[in-house]
Amino acid sequence: MRSKPGVSRRGVLLGSAVALLAACSGHSAPVAAPPPAASSAGRAPLTPPVTIRRRRSMARGKDVDVVLVTPEGVPGTGLPVCVALHGRGSNARSFLDLGLPAALTAAVRSGVRPFAVVAVDGEHYWVPDGDDDPYRMLTDELPGWIAEAGFGPMTGALGISMGGFGALNLARRQRSVTTVATCSAALFRSWPEARARGIFASSADWSAVEPLQHLDELPSSGLGVWCGSSDPFLAANRQLISGARPAVSHVDPGGHTADYWRAVLPDVLRFVGPRLK
Repeated sequence: MRSKPGVSRRGVLLGSAVALLAACSGHSAPVAAPPPAASSAGRAPLTPPVTIRRRRSMARGKDVDVVLVTPEGVPGTGLPVCVALHGRGSNARSFLDLGLPAALTAAVRSGVRPFAVVAVDGEHYWVPDGDDDPYRMLTDELPGWIAEAGFGPMTGALGISMGGFGALNLARRQRSVTTVATCSAALFRSWPEARARGIFASSADWSAVEPLQHLDELPSSGLGVWCGSSDPFLAANRQLISGARPAVSHVDPGGHTADYWRAVLPDVLRFVGPRLK
């Protein structure tokens, strides 16, 4: 899908902070955006169980980071995989800033069956945009990169904000993904809301991939939904909860912020782990 004419994706990504916040919220009043990825100079040295590999995505026409995370002290060979999809304006490494490695280790030490989390760089709601197709990357390329790392199959997905849109869309179209968890999913209740993003070329293009338009196709028994009570996407997430009837849903104090996602991530991982096949 091509972006709406006159809207530059580069302008969205590289514009002012105010413009980015407005784009994330869908409202005129700014809300907190996903945290920017920290520079490599500001990071602690990567040590197992975190590995970052640079891979060429033919589907996206560019190199992408693939972030592989396993529980500390647990061999990665054969572990089932949950793919993690980041929010708009962020990247795969943002899950490290949210404390995912420590949260995954803690979940396993609490008794959750070990599993791996794999994050990858994406964009524009994880749907095609001209020659850049992050969805095809997820379905056609990521499984091979996962197998290359020695892990088991990808049967779960978790997504934050824009990544929630992508994770739900992936689960409804890939039956092998039977578990999906979302945090502050960026969903759109109507075409005017979606059109304001400048991502979808037409109402038909949006409707084809909008999870709220396909609630009966979601794996409700393997679905978990988290959203902050002050999140601008709360109404859309309530529609997801009422229509999809997820196995677990939480609306707790918090906004569309890194602090909220960091706080709920341990619960999300404890939900995902036991349900992976």
